[in-house]
Amino acid sequence: MNETAMRARAAIDLAAVRSNVRALRRRAPGAELMAVVKSDGYGHGAVRCGRAARAAGASWLGTALPEEAFALRAAGDTGRLMCWLWTPGGPWRTAIEQDIDVSVSGLWALREVTAAARACGRPARVQLKADTGLGRNGCQPADWPELIAAARAAEVAGALTVTGVWSHFACADEPGHPSIALQLTAFRQALAAAAAAGLRPEVRHIANTPALLTLPEAHFDLVRSGIGVYGVSPSPEIGIPEDFGLRPAMTLEASLASVKRVPGGHGVSYGHHYTTPGDTTLALVPLGYADGIPRHASGSGPVLVAGKWRTVAGRIAMDQFVVDLGGDGARPGDPAVLFGPGDRGEPTAEDWARATGTIGYEIVTRIGTRVPRVFLDSDEHDEGVGGQGGRA
Repeated sequence: MNETAMRARAAIDLAAVRSNVRALRRRAPGAELMAVVKSDGYGHGAVRCGRAARAAGASWLGTALPEEAFALRAAGDTGRLMCWLWTPGGPWRTAIEQDIDVSVSGLWALREVTAAARACGRPARVQLKADTGLGRNGCQPADWPELIAAARAAEVAGALTVTGVWSHFACADEPGHPSIALQLTAFRQALAAAAAAGLRPEVRHIANTPALLTLPEAHFDLVRSGIGVYGVSPSPEIGIPEDFGLRPAMTLEASLASVKRVPGGHGVSYGHHYTTPGDTTLALVPLGYADGIPRHASGSGPVLVAGKWRTVAGRIAMDQFVVDLGGDGARPGDPAVLFGPGDRGEPTAEDWARATGTIGYEIVTRIGTRVPRVFLDSDEHDEGVGGQGGRA
């Protein structure tokens, strides 16, 4: 009995992560690069991918939640680290003590982080976010003068250092969208106002992955890449990963749990939305929506089994789904590859996105914790990095 066999796995190619970071840096040679590792590195593993990104020259890491940033520090990362999604109550003090840059979009947050800094006796590192048109977090232009004035006063008082001014695009993944130019203008105005108020941030940044790839005028001092680090294109309209020298880092595969012959007219899975057209072979893939496989992919999700693309037959269940092999054979334990880089004939995350009417980001990020991550590295370059990036 093979005690090392796995039901399924997500194999993460750390060499691809490093190669992607280098390719992204070449696209923005005049700016530093932040590798965004929120949501456990878009499902790829934040700690290991963060180390790989640091090794390839990412001088910053970025997270959404404070807990994500704390986990990186606990794993030994000591480089520049930014966290941007805060709610009242913090935990601001922990972030300050762990030298994490925190994002502030309004006076309530500025007041809380200032109080936390005074309580722990060290200045906070604060990045002010301007809402230039995305309409999510960020300070509205009408409120920006008050926020930057208050931030400057707190800086003069020694409670904080304004390390950054930043924003986020709404439609950078739609080349030529009119909002892009409007947001760039609004961001430059916000920067000018901050400078007039006496703020001298270390970094100014607005470019996400699509802006990094297509808008050099948006690079400023720092570019942020999330999905690009993992080798997935931000949108088909911009291009495929190969167009930018990127390689998908995740391969999702499973071992067939069952292979059996059934007669024609046999119902398959809940609701019998699929019935076999004739005598055939059905193979059972032990992955389901509890693992993050979209139920919307029932009847449409592509899978490579026995050397050919197959389509999910019938409904995807919580733990499993079926593919119809037709006249082809297979055995329990044979591999079923749901997606990967695509260079061995397997589907890609983008193929699954098209099959479900979503984006590649969601496909890789939703793969759950029941699927173990196995980290592959041809040269094991980052094994000795220990997550320690240099200060920016």
